[in-house]
Amino acid sequence: MKRLFFTCFVSCFSLTPFCQSYQPSQANLEQRQQFRDMKFGMFIHWGAFSVPGSGEWVMNERRIPVTSYHRLINFFNPIHYDPKKWVESAKNAGMKYITFITRHHDGFSNWDTKQSDWKITNTPYEKDAFRMLADECHHQGIRLFVYYSLLDWSRDDYPYETGRTGKYSGRKNKSNYESYLRFMKAQLTELLTNYGEIAGVWFDGHWDQTAPEGATDRSSKLNWHYDEIYSLIHRLQPQCLIGNNHHLTPFPGEDFQMFERDLPGENKSGLSFQEASQQLPLETCETMNDSWGFNLADKNYKSVKQLVQYLVNAAGRDANFLLNIGPMPDGNVQPEFIDTLASIGNWLKNYGESVYGTRGNIIPPQEWGVITEKNKNYYAHILKQPKQSFIFLPGITKKITGCSSIDNNSPVKFRQEPEGVFIDITGLVLQDIDTILRLNIN
Repeated sequence: MKRLFFTCFVSCFSLTPFCQSYQPSQANLEQRQQFRDMKFGMFIHWGAFSVPGSGEWVMNERRIPVTSYHRLINFFNPIHYDPKKWVESAKNAGMKYITFITRHHDGFSNWDTKQSDWKITNTPYEKDAFRMLADECHHQGIRLFVYYSLLDWSRDDYPYETGRTGKYSGRKNKSNYESYLRFMKAQLTELLTNYGEIAGVWFDGHWDQTAPEGATDRSSKLNWHYDEIYSLIHRLQPQCLIGNNHHLTPFPGEDFQMFERDLPGENKSGLSFQEASQQLPLETCETMNDSWGFNLADKNYKSVKQLVQYLVNAAGRDANFLLNIGPMPDGNVQPEFIDTLASIGNWLKNYGESVYGTRGNIIPPQEWGVITEKNKNYYAHILKQPKQSFIFLPGITKKITGCSSIDNNSPVKFRQEPEGVFIDITGLVLQDIDTILRLNIN
């Protein structure tokens, strides 16, 4: 509790008076609810880092200095980039929004920014990839979020001296955060004024200026001036949601909370020591193999079953699932990803009513699965073979008037007691991925 108080105090101190005055607009509140309804989105990691085929951290991990790394601008030429196909693959998977890397930690900008020469329009490709994607998302009715890295391994004015990463980039000049802040605000202004409606901004990199996750004191070495950054975003597009992947309790001014490679309440990644917000929408993100950016050597693909169950487990915890693809440097998406996305989409065509628009945290996750709720129905998702011939839903007090299989509407026996609901699964044929029972609420 002391650690939580200290973190909140430091956060509020750095944001005063913004932390005391931020009131989300009505459009922002409505967007939050729409975001909670969407449940499933596509994360896209793609840029100059895709060329070496070794993930998005290749510059840092291979200790490549800026002067050498920036030669990638001559090799990044995504001649097969077709945003129409990207958006269609997301829609076919049942995804409702896309979060696109506009600028990752290497500082490369995937749009025609006027603030830097290190950008996609200076590659042999020359085109503004983000504009093409934004136009296609708007055309096909997919909400568009932008990922934006707060840290930078390339720029001299970023405070790299106190950062945890980017130590081998060869920078010698003294940093200047005031200059870097002006740069970020100018880039964010471009993204939020030149590309139509943006549903949200997904910040990353705050952790570069803190002690590692799990440390007692994770206060930032840098005053990021989030009051200025967040106020700018909310002024330019009041409905736009702000999330920050700092692995901490949400700061004032943020509109949703994300968990990196963890379901809310879990910490398998070693990054999620924070508690899930009870007020803000939640999101968890994960990869389809082990890599975010394109990786030639990574063949550890997750199965359709693993990913559908991750989606369902997220919904049961009232969270969205942001599933990543790392397109190849030529712009194509590898077929392993496309095939898996299509299979997930087929599952959602049959069972999407138990996921989209639902609310979770009805009961704590059980050993056998989770519960979602929508339109006077509970959906019991049996993801694992129960040890008994029944499942128990503890703490359910609303009157249950019926229970049936979502597959064929065949009735399933149940008994409601003061302590909860007992559902008899004797003779019920369990599905390999998810057996869903619909409980009618009076």
